[in-house]
Amino acid sequence: MNPDVLLETRGPLALVTLNRPKAHNALDLGMIRALHPALEQWAGRPEVKAVVVRGAGGRAFCAGGDVRAVAGSLDVPGEQEPLARAFFREEYRLNQLIHHYPKPYVALVDGICMGGGLGLSRHGSHRVVTERLLLAMPETGIGLFPDVGGGWFLPRFPGESGTYLGLTGNRCGAADALWLGYATWRVKHDRLDAVVDALAAADWGGGPEHAVVSRVLSDFTSEPGPSPLAAHAKEIDRCFAGNRVEEILEALAAEGTPWAEETRATLGRMSPTSLKVTLRQLRLGRGMSYDEVAAMEYRLSQRFMSQPDFREGIRAVLVDKDQKPRWNPPTLAEVRDEDVEAFFAPLAPGE
Repeated sequence: MNPDVLLETRGPLALVTLNRPKAHNALDLGMIRALHPALEQWAGRPEVKAVVVRGAGGRAFCAGGDVRAVAGSLDVPGEQEPLARAFFREEYRLNQLIHHYPKPYVALVDGICMGGGLGLSRHGSHRVVTERLLLAMPETGIGLFPDVGGGWFLPRFPGESGTYLGLTGNRCGAADALWLGYATWRVKHDRLDAVVDALAAADWGGGPEHAVVSRVLSDFTSEPGPSPLAAHAKEIDRCFAGNRVEEILEALAAEGTPWAEETRATLGRMSPTSLKVTLRQLRLGRGMSYDEVAAMEYRLSQRFMSQPDFREGIRAVLVDKDQKPRWNPPTLAEVRDEDVEAFFAPLAPGE
């Protein structure tokens, strides 16, 4: 048993509690290895009608993958299999299992949900958010890219909103999450335990399992109010339609609004390499299946591990916390097209 992942069955429900509250339930390799076989087992048990996933501690659903541990492992020689290889491969396989899960998969997303937390939630059938949601894909700020299927779901958000969020890492609340299609339901945080109780007590003979879950959730849903992100949809679509990061920056400069200037400044703080690779990832992902995106993102993950920006981003944001990363190369102009394309090339045997 892994104490960081609590697994139980409650009548017809399988219940997962991510239990690293001091780390905002960040996902490490041990947690992934506990979750995957449990989900596979429940998928094959007819008495289990649905899976519910939640975070412990009241502050976060899941703040992402434990990328600090991954970065630290890059300097540890002699491992039988590098953590950077095992972590991303097994995390993406877990996301793939959730994406294709045959039963209702209900993510109760309360509080912080970033990066890997979206991988544990967005791919499920029922995504419940609360008024305390803080949602983001902040990877370009740590020298990485929006993974865990971001290349699939971000291009499928309305208009260019996924491009905007994937490049800037900006945060969203519950109303934004519903407008984007990330979330399917909004429930007040103090009703989440009642949701679990209601699902456990539901009449599972009253129709298809997914319909039973939807019917229960409809009794708890609450209105989120207007989406701040939707209010900028036209500007986002105008400014983020380009296929080069430089074009996006030019469009923002031409827009000339305080929002556009703030967005330009945000992009200016991100890793130039991450920005260019991410934009290419999102454009390719528009025409790919989920499984094709997962394979592409594994290649990208391994290429980023050999780049200086990932270690530097982790240092600046999570270790020293000076928020002053020294990117290499430091400018967009120095990131050549051939450098970007090399990230997407097939991996060598054994990688």
